[in-house]
Amino acid sequence: MTLHVHPFLKWPGGKFRLIDKILPRLPHSPLWVEPFVGAGSVFLNVESEHAILNDINQDLIHLYQTLQREGKTFIDYAEQFFVAKNNQADRYYELRAQFNQSAASWLRSALFLYLNRHGYNGLCRYNRKGEFNVPFGLYKHPTFPREALQVFHQKAQRAVFTCQDYRSVLQTLEQDAVVYCDPPYVPITQSASFTQYSGHTFTWQDQQALAEGARALAQKGIPVLISNHDLKAVRTLYQGARIHSFLVARTISCKTSVRRSVRELLALFAPPVSIY
Repeated sequence: MTLHVHPFLKWPGGKFRLIDKILPRLPHSPLWVEPFVGAGSVFLNVESEHAILNDINQDLIHLYQTLQREGKTFIDYAEQFFVAKNNQADRYYELRAQFNQSAASWLRSALFLYLNRHGYNGLCRYNRKGEFNVPFGLYKHPTFPREALQVFHQKAQRAVFTCQDYRSVLQTLEQDAVVYCDPPYVPITQSASFTQYSGHTFTWQDQQALAEGARALAQKGIPVLISNHDLKAVRTLYQGARIHSFLVARTISCKTSVRRSVRELLALFAPPVSIY
């Protein structure tokens, strides 16, 4: 049984548990591309010579870039925030306010990591003012993920991190690449929608543009795999792609009684003449 590499960030909707479903559906390529990298679970477990890793969240990408450059020095600096006195609600909100007010490079990256590991369910959410507003998480003993940070630092040496719209990433790609897209999902119900991320809302028009971009890349010989909820509208959106459907246990809800399995899919847009 293959032991997979864990990301150092908590990330609701992260794809660590789906790695064995994702990787076999894409061929090996010297260039791995993720327009919605999130916690980087898939990147950490794929073999590639180079990677382009993008996300619209500036704080996330800045943390990755800082860790990529500075390695152990930054890891040691960030660890100072993982002490018992900081695992209290009052102190959490003080540090959250400091994060929202700070423009200091290392401090903001270290606090983003602290907030991720101490905030509720690892959520990443901002208000309309662009302020991080996730509440305190009430964890007994939040651990500092030193080993996972070190692994990410090493793997990141072969990556380029960008912070731009997903369309810009897709439009610049040429052959000899494979693309995995994990966009904000189409909500199962209107009340279940959670697409506000880093001050940006991912609309149905964005979903359509992503599908169109995937088809265009497939025509150029670049396979694209997209994750989403398995809904009738989504299947129509991905018409022509190869669909693989499966159940996934959801654990983000604060109410245990409504935690349940939902059906998701992987849609592969493959080149016209392909063995994939």
